[in-house]
Order: sequence, then C-alpha cells, then structure tokens
Amino acid sequence: MVAKLSSSEVVHFLIILIVILIPARLLGELCRRFKLPAIIGEIFAGIIVGPTVLGLLFPSLFENIFLSAPHAFQAFDGISNIGIILLMFIAGFEVDLKQIRQNGKQAISISLTGILFPFAIGFAAVWFFYDSHFANGFNTQLVTSLFFGTALSITALAVITKILLDLDILNTRIGNIVLTAAMVDDFLGWILFSIIIQLMHTGKEEASFWSVTIVVLYAVFMLTAGRWFIHKALAFGGRSQKTGRMLTMAVCLCLISACITEILGVRAVFGAFLVGIGINDSAYFTEKHKHVLHQFTIFVLAPLFFASVGLRLNFIANFDIEIVGLILVVACLAKLIGAGIGSALSGMSKNESIAVAFGMNARGAQEIVLGLLALQAKIISEPVFEGLVVMTIVTMIISGPIMKYYFLKEQSAILVKQAKLMDKSLG
Repeated sequence: MVAKLSSSEVVHFLIILIVILIPARLLGELCRRFKLPAIIGEIFAGIIVGPTVLGLLFPSLFENIFLSAPHAFQAFDGISNIGIILLMFIAGFEVDLKQIRQNGKQAISISLTGILFPFAIGFAAVWFFYDSHFANGFNTQLVTSLFFGTALSITALAVITKILLDLDILNTRIGNIVLTAAMVDDFLGWILFSIIIQLMHTGKEEASFWSVTIVVLYAVFMLTAGRWFIHKALAFGGRSQKTGRMLTMAVCLCLISACITEILGVRAVFGAFLVGIGINDSAYFTEKHKHVLHQFTIFVLAPLFFASVGLRLNFIANFDIEIVGLILVVACLAKLIGAGIGSALSGMSKNESIAVAFGMNARGAQEIVLGLLALQAKIISEPVFEGLVVMTIVTMIISGPIMKYYFLKEQSAILVKQAKLMDKSLG
C-alpha cells in the first residue's frame, strides 16, 4: 500500500511552504529594488526562519513548524529538489551553442584562463590546508581538492547577463565575448563536477574510468544527436500549438534526462542542464514557452530551494571565519587573475580587462546548487559550505558596481582620446 500524508501532515506541509515562500519572495523583491540578485534575499529568508534565527530565539516554534512532522518536511524537500532540477533546466537555456561557435575564438583565452587559474589555485589551496580546514573524514584529499577547483571555476551566467543588460553592452562585441566565455565556463564546470561525483562513488580505477567515460559520452550525445531527438519530440508536441502541451513535453524530457544522469551516478541536475541546452536551439520551444517556465521556476520553486539552504544549516553555530576568509580570498584572486590575463591576451584594454575579470568573478545559483550537492555527498563540511555561500553572496554584490565603474572609465578614456585627436586635426 502506498503511504500518504495524513491530514495533519498536509497542514504541516502547507504551513512550511507558506512560512518559507512568503519571506523568501518579500526579501527577494527587496533585493531586486536595490538592484541586487533576488537569491541573496531568498537565502537570508531561510536563515531567518531556520535554526540560525528562529530556532535560536523561538526553538519550540521552530520545532513545531519544521521538526514535528518529518514526513511533511520530506515532502517539502521533494518540492525543493524539483526546484533545483528545473532551475538548472532553465539555466541551460542561457547557453547558446551558436554564439559559442561564433565567438569561440575570441572568448577562448578568457574562458580557458578563467577556468584553469581558479581550478589550479583552488585545488592547491585546499590540498595545502586540507588537514587544518577541509578534512571531514568522508572523502579523500584529492576529491575535495578537485571539487574546490571546479567550484571556483564556474561563473554565474545569469548574474553576468544581468550586469551586461544593466550596462547596456549585452549586444556589443565585448558583451558577447564575456557572455560566451561565461557559457563555456559553466558547461565545462558541470562536466568536471560530474566526473568528480563519479570518482567519489567508484572505488576502483578501472570502474571509475568507465563511469567517467559513460558520463562524457552521454554529454556529447546530448549536445549532438540528442539535440535532434529533442527537436523531433518538441515538433510532435508542437503540432497542437498549445503552450501547455509544449511545456509538458519539455519538462518530461528534462525529467527523463535527469533520471538517466542520476542512474549513471551523476546528479539529476546535470541531465536537466544538458536538456536545457538542447531545447534552447529548437524553434518549437519559443520565447513564450521559456518565459512561462522561467516565471514559475524563478518566482515559486527557486525561492523555496534557496531558502531551504538557510533552513538546513545553523550559520552561527557552524560559522568559521578562517574558512570563510580563505575561500573568499582564494576564489576572488584566482578568478580575477585568470579572467584578467585572458582578457588582456584577447586584446582588451586595461580597464576592459579589469571590468571583465570582475564580471567573470560573479558567482550565483550554480555555486549554491553545486555546493549543496557536495555537502549532501559529504565532499565538504557544513562550515565549508557556509564559506561557499558567503563567497557567492559577496561576489554577487561587488561584481556589478566594479564592472560598471571600469567600463565607464574606459568609455571616458576613449572620449578623451577622441577629443585630443580632434584637437590635433583642427590645429
């Protein structure tokens, strides 16, 4: 017989949703008003209603809401997992393979140095400080170091897109190059993370090699022949021209791919991300369909997930200032150096290189998702995850204003140079 929630458990489940969603949306909108990513407010909402604040000030109330009905909280956990999957699904929409092909040569130096430097520096830092700060007794020094190298390599594509839109340079040459580099960073970062998950789950080198090979082959398939299958499936659903049927078809494809990657030993979000990339190319899945799915995910499901991040941890009891400082300094220096060197090599000026470096330094939803998956897989400890969350929030806050400052500085320098040339020609 299939177990189901009792009437009181359903009430608890609905109360949990209300208690989390309302403050998450309110604080998210407050952050948007101050031109900050909504994810910051959503995480703080979870911290407020979680063990950090509510659990500390009103422990009995916190226990009655979240702990007295375990099955209700498990149901909420299932909803938040769906939120993760759909969030990474729509994140795949932002990866434009055509644009990567067009701007690949120009963006390759930014992308490669923006990945290699953070990966190498992050790996080395964790390897060196492993025993004192990062050992958790569950995974090897190699796996944890590989994870951090990967986590520091990924760039927040959505945050960078918003910054470029705010600066009104998204459709310029520089904007396209930065966006392309961020796309490549995101994609390669998730490939690396999927490999790390495989290395963690397989003990034998031979088994690990074949598991990693299968994952890579699946990713290649989804970006080649898989896109054709996705297009044909959407074409079948698109004959009715009904939005509901098209959305159902797209979400089903997302869930099927998520199941496949989960069975392969990689997290379901990776399969969802790959399908999102494939669907983005299909003419049948229009901007209208993307908008509807994006609105529901971003304004309903995503706030539940990001608030649950703050809900799961006590950010006071587990806070370690040394770990937070180490992660923040290493993450920023590694990305700024790597992306800055790549920008200079691609022919950009000093001000443009600094602006691009700070843009590429922005982290976002992907880092939170990846960090939470690593925490659940026991690759990292709770204090280390909190360090990743703090690093994500800080880089999201500082990247936009600094990037804007240096781009405006570059534009002023160009205007001054043009004025001098005009004076010389008139003289």
